Amino acid sequence: MSKIVFFSIPAYGHTNPTIEVVRELSTRGHEVWYYSFDQFKEKIEAAGAKFISCDKYLPILNPKDEKKIGKDFSALIGMVSDTTLALDQKVCTELSTFSPDCIVSDSVCFWGKLFSIKLNIPFICSTTTFAFNQQTAKLMKQSPLEIWYMITGMKKINQKLVLLREHGYAVKNFISLIQNDNDTTTIVYTSKMFQPMNETFSDRYSFVGPSIQSLPHTKRSFKQHRVYISLGTVNNKNIKFYKNCISAFKDEPVDVILSIGEQISINELGKIPSNFEVKPYVDQLAVLQEVDVFITHAGMNSVNESLYYGVPMVLFPQQSEQKLVATRVCELGSGHLLKRNQAKLIKEITLEVINNSSYRERACEIGNSFRASGGASKAADIILDKINHHD
Repeated sequence: MSKIVFFSIPAYGHTNPTIEVVRELSTRGHEVWYYSFDQFKEKIEAAGAKFISCDKYLPILNPKDEKKIGKDFSALIGMVSDTTLALDQKVCTELSTFSPDCIVSDSVCFWGKLFSIKLNIPFICSTTTFAFNQQTAKLMKQSPLEIWYMITGMKKINQKLVLLREHGYAVKNFISLIQNDNDTTTIVYTSKMFQPMNETFSDRYSFVGPSIQSLPHTKRSFKQHRVYISLGTVNNKNIKFYKNCISAFKDEPVDVILSIGEQISINELGKIPSNFEVKPYVDQLAVLQEVDVFITHAGMNSVNESLYYGVPMVLFPQQSEQKLVATRVCELGSGHLLKRNQAKLIKEITLEVINNSSYRERACEIGNSFRASGGASKAADIILDKINHHD
C-alpha cells in the first residue's frame, strides 16, 4: 500500500478533476491524504481520502487584492508564499510522521511543490489547465494591465522569494516556481488532440483526458433546442450579460437553462421569460448531456466537460487563460467566439452553432479523444508508477 498526499487551491475547476483519481487510488487500497478547503470536504471524504482543512491558513485578502489574483502575478506569488509559510510547521510536522511516497499538487498550488522540495518527497504536477512550457507560454496574450502588474510587482515577488529561502525553500527564481520542465512528471487533464503544441512536451507529460465521474443518466427527448448558460463559479457576477442572454432568447423557440451563481439574486434579472429556467447552481454534468449548445466563460474544466459530452460552445472568455482555451476550441471547429456582450450577437452566434452540425461533429471528435486517453484510471497508474520507479 502506498501513501499519497494531494494539494489543491480553493477552486472547483482545480479540485474536481482530482476527485476521481483519489477515488481510484483509494479503491485500489492506497492511503490518500488531501490538504484542501472546507467546501470540498464532503467530496474528498466520499472519494476515500483523509481530508485536512487549510482554510484558516489562507491569507485574508481585501476585495481589491482578491480581484487581482487572476491578473496580477505578484499578488498570486504573495498569496502563495504567505500560504506556504502559514502551513509550514503544520504540514512539515504531519508529513514527517506520515512519510508519504509521493506528493501530487495542482499546478497553481505552488505550496505543494514547495513542500515536496523541502521534504525531499517525489513530486507529481496535476494540471487542470493546458500544460505550459516556454513555447506554449507565448500563446498567452496578456492584457496591458496584466503586463503592468507584472512589471510593477517584480520587487514584491523577489521579496517573497527571499522570505521563502530563509525558511528552507530552495527556490531559484519565480520561473522555477511556476513552470515545470520536461523532467517533471505531469498529469494533464485533457487529450493530446486538444493540447496546443503537444509536440513540445516530453513523455513525462501524460495527457489523460478529463477525470469525470461516470454516473447513470437517461437522456430525455425534448421538443425544441436547449441552451445552457454559465460563467462558472468564480467571476460570474455579470448581470448585464445575463440580461442580454434573456433578451436574446426570450422570443426564440429554445429552452434556456441559466446558472447565475450565488453572488446575485434572480430578482436582479427582472422578468424571467417562460422558456428560461434560472438557478444559482445546476448539476453541470447532467445538464450537458441534454443540451445543444453551451454558452460559457471558457474555463478549462467547463470546456472539458462540454467536449466530453460532444456539446459545442459559444465562448465568452474573461481572462487570458480562458481566451487561450477559447481560441483552441475555435481552432478545432467545436465552438464560436463571442467578442462582444450584445444580445443580437449572442442570438446570432448561438443559432449558428445550433444549426451548423459541423460544430457538434468536431466537439464529438474531441470528446472521443478524451475518453480514449484513460481518465482517472490512467492518472492513478502514473502516480503509482512514479512511486514504484522513482528516479
